[in-house]
Amino acid sequence: MKSHVLRPLLLVIGLIIIVAIGRSFLVPDDFGIHGKSFTFGYYRLGNVQESKDFTVKYKGKKICQDCHEEHYEENMSSKHKNIECENCHGAALNHPEEPEKLAIDNNRSLCLRCHAYLPYPRNIRATMKAVDPKEHNPADQCTDCHSPHSPNLEDS
Repeated sequence: MKSHVLRPLLLVIGLIIIVAIGRSFLVPDDFGIHGKSFTFGYYRLGNVQESKDFTVKYKGKKICQDCHEEHYEENMSSKHKNIECENCHGAALNHPEEPEKLAIDNNRSLCLRCHAYLPYPRNIRATMKAVDPKEHNPADQCTDCHSPHSPNLEDS
């Protein structure tokens, strides 16, 4: 075989051998031996117990309903019904025991993540109300005028 074919072939074979050796050191022993399962086909058995031991920090809106019925009903009848309470109030981890009261994030940037006007090309517009943050009361927090549970000005 000519050297211009042999050298690249040896290089590829060498790379394959290096990857195979490296893989034996990098891939955990319990990976993939339990059959195909989960999203990408194989998993590491140690992940199953790690997932069971992982503390859930976000509990979802239904957990809030028991103690905060008035805010829950108000929110569920508003345009914010698809937004979880913990997006603004923070993780409910062990609430109401610890912390007894969740901190409320009234930061303007929280609302602007969804409601900032974006100049989309070709006149595509978002379906939600959007404001220009530089023009729309830039010195005020959104919650000064709008109730997050029922964001219409008429309901505030």
